[in-house]
Amino acid sequence: MVFSSLIFLFGFLPAVLVFYYLPFFKSRAYKNAVLLAASIAFYAWGDPVFVYVMLFSILVNYVFGLLIDMANQTDGANPKSGAKSKKAKAWLVAAVVWNIGLLFIFKYLSFLAETVRKAANIQNFPVFKIALPIGISFFTFQILSYIIDVYRGRVPVQKNIARLALYISLFPQLIAGPIVRYETVHDQILNRQETLEGFISGLERFIIGLGKKCLLANYMAIIADTMFGMLPEDLTLWGAWLGAIGYTLQIYFDFSGYSDMAIGLGLMFGFRFEENFNYPYAARSITDFWRRWHISLSSWFRDYVYIPLGGNRVSKPRGVFNLFVVWCLTGIWHGANFTFWLWGLYYFVLLQTERSLGLAKKAADAKGFKLVIFRIATLVLVMFGWVLFRAESVPAAFSYFACMLGQGSVSYEQALFLLYNSAFVIAAAIFACVPYKELVKTRLLTLYESEKARSVFYAVRSAALVIVLAVSILSCIQSTYNPFIYFNF
Repeated sequence: MVFSSLIFLFGFLPAVLVFYYLPFFKSRAYKNAVLLAASIAFYAWGDPVFVYVMLFSILVNYVFGLLIDMANQTDGANPKSGAKSKKAKAWLVAAVVWNIGLLFIFKYLSFLAETVRKAANIQNFPVFKIALPIGISFFTFQILSYIIDVYRGRVPVQKNIARLALYISLFPQLIAGPIVRYETVHDQILNRQETLEGFISGLERFIIGLGKKCLLANYMAIIADTMFGMLPEDLTLWGAWLGAIGYTLQIYFDFSGYSDMAIGLGLMFGFRFEENFNYPYAARSITDFWRRWHISLSSWFRDYVYIPLGGNRVSKPRGVFNLFVVWCLTGIWHGANFTFWLWGLYYFVLLQTERSLGLAKKAADAKGFKLVIFRIATLVLVMFGWVLFRAESVPAAFSYFACMLGQGSVSYEQALFLLYNSAFVIAAAIFACVPYKELVKTRLLTLYESEKARSVFYAVRSAALVIVLAVSILSCIQSTYNPFIYFNF
């Protein structure tokens, strides 16, 4: 089930809201039970078998959390002061091995077996065809954050398995993030406050995300799929660039649209999730880009991998190694394909180059024309990265790169054909990528400070949201199934 489907918009979500807000059931236990049941049903909708994998993983990690906490108490350890129990550390290692092992079996075992078979040319080599549980990378990282933070003493162990299950399976962010840490929401599970203002704010955020997905991402997908689906000999220079631009816009509006909807849904039920995007295509450098793109993932790797390895507080060679490990793991996390792994290494090289030359600091201090150059260079490098991310294979990616760099025809008719009916949507998408609209909003509210002027502004905004919702629903009715890109991870 996807947020942009009719069954979700007119069936699942209204039903959950009705049961959640029944006036004669106001206890927190009841509301949490409604959300937990709804979350399990939401996950089971696509393939009921995999809900057992998630539930079993929750049970195992619930036990691991108790064992880690028990070991710390038995040994008199105080994790907050740095005094940790050796038994607790052993249980932590066991929990990490279990979770990474589960992720490996479902996500990478088939790929590695097939790779070995082809490399060794062994026709009868056993190849495991294992279906991938949707969203397994996301809920596995949430589980790991809980286990690690319990070990570190940052959060209390959860002794109520239903509450832990709610944290891990909460349907707004279960499938494609943002990766919500337990320390962010553990208090909200029992003490959150649902308000009318929060509900309206969440509804507005959900509509914005729905519009991003249905009106922008799906439209950009047509351009990207058309160009990436062509044979290299048929693809022209301008067509290749148009396809790269299309996918760059598609993946942003697809993923940030999902995050907007997840954050909006959370607000509707009283949860406050952290932001996952901050206008990444306005970044001044690659370093700045990764502070703005998929913030929950980059901060997860920073806090649970990079800093424990020593971060940049070590020798230069060790710092390079730490960065290398993080980006190898980032590429591997995204999928069982060499394109993702090479994509991770690509960003390692870019980030290490920026660090060595001090380019990130220069970009942060740049103004005027220099700032424009830094932003354009960053965006072009990001676009080349997305081509690698989108390509079916490494050779296909390099063939596409060759077309972008001028190999073959430079005819513009191919690109012009798609641009003819797409110029308005592309322009709207580009405008929505940059924070100018926030500046415009701030400027307007500053210029027209009267209550009447502000009322008119918000009335126009509300009308625009209603139009976006109506057109998005019409798009859902007319379009075929179009899942979110990050459902694959």
